[in-house]
Amino acid sequence: MSNAPVESIVTDPLERKIDAGMALCLSGGGYRAMLFHVGALWRLYEVRLLQDIRRISSVSGGSITAGVLGLKWRQLSFDPVRLTSDFVPMVVSPIRALADKTIDAKAIFWGVALPGRVSDRVAKVYDKHLFKGKTLQDLPDTPRFVINATNVQSGALWRFMKPYMRDYRVGEVKDPNIPLAQAVAASSAFPPVLSPFEMRLDANAFTANSGLDLQHKPFTTTVFLTDGGVYDNLGLETAWKRYQTVLVSDGGGKLQPEEDPKSDWARHSYRILSLIDNQVRSLRKRQVIDSFKSGTRKGAYWGIRTNVADYTLPDPLDCPHERTMALANIPTRLKRLDVNVQEKLINWGYAVCDAALRKHVDPQIKKPDRFPYPEKGV
Repeated sequence: MSNAPVESIVTDPLERKIDAGMALCLSGGGYRAMLFHVGALWRLYEVRLLQDIRRISSVSGGSITAGVLGLKWRQLSFDPVRLTSDFVPMVVSPIRALADKTIDAKAIFWGVALPGRVSDRVAKVYDKHLFKGKTLQDLPDTPRFVINATNVQSGALWRFMKPYMRDYRVGEVKDPNIPLAQAVAASSAFPPVLSPFEMRLDANAFTANSGLDLQHKPFTTTVFLTDGGVYDNLGLETAWKRYQTVLVSDGGGKLQPEEDPKSDWARHSYRILSLIDNQVRSLRKRQVIDSFKSGTRKGAYWGIRTNVADYTLPDPLDCPHERTMALANIPTRLKRLDVNVQEKLINWGYAVCDAALRKHVDPQIKKPDRFPYPEKGV
């Protein structure tokens, strides 16, 4: 399909068939997206769809949420009755504890004042508060968790997974023992302040002849990675190419208008690059929705900027658009969020996911009785 949101590359197997299973994509967007996705996962858990997901593909803020979910996956019962005794303490609570801390500004300050990269300091914070030394090998085999970053050198997607990490041009390393905190830090190294994340690798660790044209030094020894959203802010590529049903949770930001744009070369250049990035993201989103409408793929898209009224359900949870847009306009930062804002973001992710599922996936799903944090609403 010429207008599909994901295109094939030369190394994609021609004979690969689309699997009938279901994949979930978690977008970037800093703490805002991280918490928005928590709400979506909460609802997927309640309606017994989360346990059926075959692949979870994430970028940036979505990778923080996905990393915690992947690490706790084997301990979850997937019984809605036990949601508050396993999903909430195991997944929701540690993510909310991280959202209580500002880590980007501190990492930038110490990255300037002391030796070492800013992204390394972010990885240390992730490891301290979320991952405790666990590696990609601690993720489950099913579903397949794919943590996406962008290779600055090759311009291609770099995928971190349990069985391998790879860039189609540079090649693959099987059974990587990379700390989970480093994979998430690479995926969320949004430019310019948290990027790049540098990995030092052994060229001999790469599978022979697994790269297209860049499987040689220095590409195989020093890898510079940036935010996965630079390449694909919805985390679509590895899900769309494999699965017939794709659920897309989009907590990403949107370029804001500027009445008086800066004219110095540094800030003007950044503004122009942001315009280009915004247009690419918007195009991919439109193509995803058009693919659902055309029947190319099954599934649903829900976004933090969605108007819940657009689903035309008779009974959505109460989510006034002006309030949800205020949540959508929270800056893309790893900056502490007030407890009330945290709960409203989770409520909004929960509510809009519910509306999308009931409208486009399974009309038999019953309306929830309340928000996860009913006293807060959105």
